[in-house]
Amino acid sequence: MLTFSQLGQAEQTIHKSRFIARAKRCEDERELALFLRQFASEHQTAGHLAYAFRMKTAEGIVARFSDAGEPAGTAGKPIMQMLDGQNYVNCCVAVVRYYGGINLGTGGLVRAYGGTAKQAMEQAGSMPFVEMVHLKVSTSYKRVDELTREVQKCHGEILDKQFDEAVHFLLKLPLDAAKQIQARF
Repeated sequence: MLTFSQLGQAEQTIHKSRFIARAKRCEDERELALFLRQFASEHQTAGHLAYAFRMKTAEGIVARFSDAGEPAGTAGKPIMQMLDGQNYVNCCVAVVRYYGGINLGTGGLVRAYGGTAKQAMEQAGSMPFVEMVHLKVSTSYKRVDELTREVQKCHGEILDKQFDEAVHFLLKLPLDAAKQIQARF
């Protein structure tokens, strides 16, 4: 599985209609909703906001798309096909259309939405998807530096620290590293 390595954007004009796409990695559904809301607010006068996303959840992969009022299967579906075809997860691609007065037909819409989305995805780049988990760990004060080094070494993140008789950490770690750190601390 792959995910985007950075934010990707693209824009093109086809028969006077302007298409603007944005491709973003989203870690959860809350971040996804925020991304779509922000993109929509930036383009309030656009006629359509089509999107597709794939999210890995505890229940499996959730995938949805919206044609945003365009003819069925002409906007969100071509975006979804690219996400599916390259096995992207925790990703969303959104495309707005400013109507230019010329009808593109169903084939033209598929090419326009899909092509603009593809350009944004290419700019976003890809990297292997690493499933992250939250882990609570308690350790003695003597082992705090050791734990911190282990978290940094596996590209994890310390979300919270609380101090009392021991030090209590809330960590965000790759799944494999979480099992190893849990066994050691």
